[in-house]
Formats: sequence, structure tokens, C-alpha cells
Amino acid sequence: MNRANTGSLQDIDELFEHGSRSCVFSGAGVGQGGYQVKLVARSGAVRELPGFHRHYAPDLRIHDTFSPEAVAVLYPGDCRDLLTAMPAETARLIVSSPPYNIGKAYETRLQLDTYLVQQAEIIEHCVRVLAPNGSVCWQVGNFVERNEIVPLDIALYPIFKGLGLRLRNRIVWHFEHGLHCSRRLSGRHETILWFTKSDEYVFHLDPIRVPQKYPGKKAFKGPRIGQYTSNPLGKNPGDVWIIPNVKHNHVEKTIHPCQFPVELVERLILALTNPGDLVLDPFLGVGTAAAAAIRRGRRAAGAEVVAEYLAIARKRVFAAHAGKLRVRPMDRPVYRPQGTIAQRPARAREGTLFD
Repeated sequence: MNRANTGSLQDIDELFEHGSRSCVFSGAGVGQGGYQVKLVARSGAVRELPGFHRHYAPDLRIHDTFSPEAVAVLYPGDCRDLLTAMPAETARLIVSSPPYNIGKAYETRLQLDTYLVQQAEIIEHCVRVLAPNGSVCWQVGNFVERNEIVPLDIALYPIFKGLGLRLRNRIVWHFEHGLHCSRRLSGRHETILWFTKSDEYVFHLDPIRVPQKYPGKKAFKGPRIGQYTSNPLGKNPGDVWIIPNVKHNHVEKTIHPCQFPVELVERLILALTNPGDLVLDPFLGVGTAAAAAIRRGRRAAGAEVVAEYLAIARKRVFAAHAGKLRVRPMDRPVYRPQGTIAQRPARAREGTLFD
């Protein structure tokens, strides 16, 4: 473990391999050699990791407290503290996937009413720091209790509406893999509530267009007879997005159990911000939103209380800045298996498979 003092990303990986779950961030700051990180084991042992990013992307400085000039701010703590420190009307886009209150390792399960009160407090902070022509995209699933579901987008909508925001779309994110239910239909979608602060908001459709269904179609009558009828850049992607979720064999997979894909947040960033704008994720996790923002030439800010996740977020932001972040390309079609694995066994066709 002495090698941790050399300050490389490999050392951080090894530190996590040999007991990262017993480590927490104690402090961080910008020093002469780069970014200074201190990890403190629950046993009390301290590991200093000075300047670890200089081996990776030396021209990017990540701040651990908010600065309007910072390209990246990854705050090691409660998002309410970060939001309080931010000036009003700072962020062009706030995009996040908050805990669903279903008892994952990174959250404390609360009564639904208590959870909604907590969310309301954070959302109110978010609205304060949102630019007048900015957007909030809140990606949520279902709260589940005794096999009964409560759609969190429905439960949260009155909070946003009560703060004066306008709902532009309820985007359905469809994916094909997840838990298999035995007493209800398996959940295969989550939702993104896209709100704006006013009727004047940033929106760019062209960067997120998808291929036309009939790109070769031509008008058969009228003044445009014989001309192509489709937009050559593609069509509006609509409000149902089919994007694979991040499971064990996904190229973007980290240790986070509920990681959302880069492609999902990149669509929102490209459509709802301009280059150089600030993208804020109050529930940073492993930094998907921050990495996507940096990758697309925006600034990023976020907060995370779990030390392991924050360290991974830093690594991914540096990778995005260096052009080395591993992502599933936006234009890649959803995988459809071929060959015998995609065919029903003969005994199943004959109805004898389970005899």
C-alpha cells in the first residue's frame, strides 16, 4: 500500500481494490503538483494522494468548492451545501437521477412523505441556481413498497409546478434489461421530467436528431413533387428514448448499482445547453453527467457523499477531458442477438421443453 503515495490513478485503483469500501474523503484542494486528495480509512490510517491527475489530464483542474470560473467542480459532500454556495441563476441545465428511496447501498430508505419533503428542499435550491432560460431534467423511476409502486415523476410533479416551472416533456426512457418480477410486469422504463424556468429557453433539436424511417421518400404531388420530404439531418427523437441501461457487460459500467448511460444525458446536454454552459448534477454518483458535460465542451458541477463514487467521477471527468472516456456511441443501434442464441429451442417450439 506504500505505492499509494506515488499519486497515480493506478494507485487509486489499487487502493480501492484493497479496501476502498473502508475509505472516505477527508479533504481535497488544489496544490502545486495538481489535485491533492486525502483518503482516510475508518481505522484512522491516512493516505495522501498528491497531484494524481497530472499523469492523465494535466491541464484540467477540478475544484472541490464552487467557483464561477471553474471548468469542473466535484464537491465531496451534501448537495445542499454546494447549492447554497452557488450564486443564483448560474446553471443552464440541472440534470440528475436522485435516489429512488428503495434502499440501495448509497441511500437511507425513508417514508415516502419524508422523502418528498427532502426532495422538495433540494429542488427549491436547484430552481434558485437555475438560469432564467435554463432547464431541469429529473430522471426517476418508481418507489416500491410491499409490491405496490408509486411513480416518482407523478409524486414529484407538484413540487416543480409549485415552484413555477413549466413541464415541456415527460420523456420515457425504455430499456430491455432489469429485475424480473413474478407478481407484476417487469419494469422496463423510467421517466425524465423536463422543466423550464420560463417560456424562453435554450433548445437545439438538430444535434439530437435520429435517422429517418423513410429517408428516401419523395413528394408525389404539389409544388415539391419529386423532392425529398425528410429532413436530411434526421427526425425529432420524440419522447420515447430506447437506450440500453448500464448493466454488467456495458462498456461504461462502474461499481455504481444504478448508473445511467452517457448517451441519455448527452442528448439533454446537446439539446438544452450551449458550449461553455454550466451543467449541474446535485446527485453526482460516479459522474456520468459531469463527464458528459466535459466531453461536450460544457462546464460541470456536482456533489457526492460516497467517497468511492466521487473518486470514480474524478477519474471519468479526467478521461472525458482527455478524450479517453469509454462510452457507448450515440448512433449505435440497439444490439439484436443473432444465431442460435436468438432462436427458440426445438423442444420449446414443440411444447415439450418443460415436460
